[in-house]
Amino acid sequence: MTTRLPLAALAGVLVVGLSAPAVSATSSTPRTVGGDRLASSGLVIDATGAAPLPKVRAASWVLADLDTGEVLAAKNPHGRLRPASTLKILTALAVAPRLETDAVYTAQWEDANAEGSRVGLVPDATYTVHNLFEALFLVSGNDAANALANAAGGVDQTVEAMNRTAADLGALDTTARNPSGLDAPGQYSSAYDLAVLARAAMAREDLRAYAATVKSQFPGKMPRAGKVRKTYEIYTQDRLLLNYRGALGVKTGWTTKARGTFVGAATRGGRTLVATVMHTDFDAWRESAALLTWGFRNAGLATPVGTLDAVAHDEAGATEAVGPKAAKESTASGAVPDGGSRPWWVELVVVMVGVVALLRARVLLLRRLRRARSRRNRPLPQLRDRRRETTVAAAAPRPAATAALPQPAPPDGGEPATAPATGTAS
Repeated sequence: MTTRLPLAALAGVLVVGLSAPAVSATSSTPRTVGGDRLASSGLVIDATGAAPLPKVRAASWVLADLDTGEVLAAKNPHGRLRPASTLKILTALAVAPRLETDAVYTAQWEDANAEGSRVGLVPDATYTVHNLFEALFLVSGNDAANALANAAGGVDQTVEAMNRTAADLGALDTTARNPSGLDAPGQYSSAYDLAVLARAAMAREDLRAYAATVKSQFPGKMPRAGKVRKTYEIYTQDRLLLNYRGALGVKTGWTTKARGTFVGAATRGGRTLVATVMHTDFDAWRESAALLTWGFRNAGLATPVGTLDAVAHDEAGATEAVGPKAAKESTASGAVPDGGSRPWWVELVVVMVGVVALLRARVLLLRRLRRARSRRNRPLPQLRDRRRETTVAAAAPRPAATAALPQPAPPDGGEPATAPATGTAS
């Protein structure tokens, strides 16, 4: 009885715990940021007569019009995934209003030793904010991201500003933990949010120029007195910018956990589109390019399925940011939707697996208890006390000596032979 009650209680907790989020999410969040159709964890498109979508391996993606904000198609748009260096778009948005481009910053050891990709900052060397922004966009320098954060008041203050900026723009799936985008516990974004951030960044003339820059001269180490400071050339990592007609940028990203992430924008025929892809192959820009091409060819046939205008109007006319963070962290196979968007049959399977696991654990526990009980009840073997046997044997009386046997009579009837006398003759 003592074993059954805890297991039964645990099974009940498992069932209630897995089922409760679906009920609460459905009842308390009837609206989703960007439109209810974007709550889906699958493909969202309404384009009758359009060409088939290109094959895209990304776990999450969004194709949208940067000018109007219309979402033309998407897959798992609110799935929360690791953003890698695409998060630097948010870094730029947070620090750009607080810094003058001609301001001079002295690099610190903390900046120069940043983990991951670097432009090559030298401690105690000076750089303009303009230099740091170019390094941020062209070579995705984590040292430049750290330096910009320190120039804007410190890394912690910049991360706070990044999260405020994301919330103000309605990018509610995004949580920043550092300015570089390196994998960190709790640091996530979504394909929808990256499209929102890209739209805000491309609306700024300065950031739009940095995103479109292909190469530049970057200052080297500080020269000796009377010498001219040398520079070296840095090139963009954005292959869309180099290979796609009409490309405008915006940002690359890659880590071993995030895999390929990419935000690409381009303009053709008076239309400007953005395609964001997350958790895909190394050449993520190719999938972004394929989506952009489909968009330019089929945008006229696509009915918008949502909007990048993340601030909506309620019935009373007041503005409010709507919708919760709609999905959980990605698994190796892609994103896992939050409670309200998980299909009921998935919930049922998970509950059944949990119950079976608990019952199996109960059987194993009972077997162990029976084995332990049988060992306790088994009689112990009788051990011989060899020391006692040895003592008893030594104390026992020894048998008397055997008497001499009589000698047989000689055959001629004479006297029996006697033993010769011993001693010395007198």
